[in-house]
Amino acid sequence: CVRARTPETRWVFKSADGGSKTAIEVTAVVDPGGGLPKVLVDLIQRKWPRNSILSLGKEAKSKRTKGGGRPRILLTGGSGYIGSHTTVELLKRGLNVVIMDNLSNSKQESCRRAVELAGEACIGLESCGGLQFRRADVRNEEEVSSVFSEFPDISTVIHFAGLKAVGESSQIPLQYYDVNVSGSLNLLKCMSAHGVKNLVFSSSATVYGDPSALPVTEGSRTGVMSSVYGRNKFFVEEIIRDVARGGEGGLNALILRYFNPIGAHESGRIGEDPKGLPNNLMPYVSKVAVGSLPELSVFGSDYPTPDGTGVRDYIHVVDLALGHVSAVSKLLGGWEGCEAVNLGTGRGHSVLELVEGMREASGREIPYRVEGRREGDVAEVYCDPGKAERLLGWRAERGLKEACESTWKWQSMNPEGYVERGEEIQQ
Repeated sequence: CVRARTPETRWVFKSADGGSKTAIEVTAVVDPGGGLPKVLVDLIQRKWPRNSILSLGKEAKSKRTKGGGRPRILLTGGSGYIGSHTTVELLKRGLNVVIMDNLSNSKQESCRRAVELAGEACIGLESCGGLQFRRADVRNEEEVSSVFSEFPDISTVIHFAGLKAVGESSQIPLQYYDVNVSGSLNLLKCMSAHGVKNLVFSSSATVYGDPSALPVTEGSRTGVMSSVYGRNKFFVEEIIRDVARGGEGGLNALILRYFNPIGAHESGRIGEDPKGLPNNLMPYVSKVAVGSLPELSVFGSDYPTPDGTGVRDYIHVVDLALGHVSAVSKLLGGWEGCEAVNLGTGRGHSVLELVEGMREASGREIPYRVEGRREGDVAEVYCDPGKAERLLGWRAERGLKEACESTWKWQSMNPEGYVERGEEIQQ
């Protein structure tokens, strides 16, 4: 239900699965402090004999003390690359967002720009979501718990926070297990303690290891990975499933297995800005193009692929952000369960194809040298994204060309990445 600014309140009811075909809409004059008017109760019970939706409505009403009656979403690691783009899309849809980040590999400037971008899209709307930022480490139980205590109306968590470099994970495995696995355990404990039951987890296609068949589906083999990072993600997935099956709070979770995010917001205002030497391909290529780095290292040219370089399913970060919005919508619509979902395009591109795409977008040559294969890498991975469309109503719309053009716009407009303004934001 959406409460208006007048004595009249517009009530919109949908079926438990969120389907729009069974939605009804009623306008009635109600006491702002009262419950559902009897005429609405009668109508709902005629439309849906089961009264489960009434208890959901009461719960939502009890949480309208903060956030203007709109759901509040917590994003761990929300000031990072994927988190900042997801923040824009959530705010544009009028949702309230809390970002919790320790800023170990991101800058708070991304949050400011996300608010600016969402604000432009919100002009003319009666209500647009608000953003709160809290600096906290997902491994610190006291810090995480304090965020849930401060915002008791948090309904859903998107868990981005973590270390994410495949090669680096094999060099510092203890740190990866500490941040990615211990941090996730701590978050789940705090969610349970504060009664938050909805989770969107940022997983990875690395859980499939070296697939025996392509494209990979959610039913493909998992658990046999060659990288520490992949094992991190797999173990956290298993923990989430155990919690969802157990009796410690009835967790509902959508586990999103990303393929390779690339690209930037079309404005060029937000994009990927890793601290130090980039671990991912696209930001490295873009820094070579802008002149910040001398050349690209291509790891392996003897894979059984058309040009000998690794093939990946590159997905535009805005499409990926919209996948998170779809997952949040599914959970807010009352969906229950625990499912893994691939987010990808269903098509693979090689390293050299991406290099050529950036050359065309930037108009500059991209010098590179070939090195040996990198530990943990596989020859080729791309997905079947059909389940995402069936379950979430989502599919990727943008291609490699759009990703390269937006990356170059971001990099050329921000050759040094984000430049902090000095002050911290609270709202």
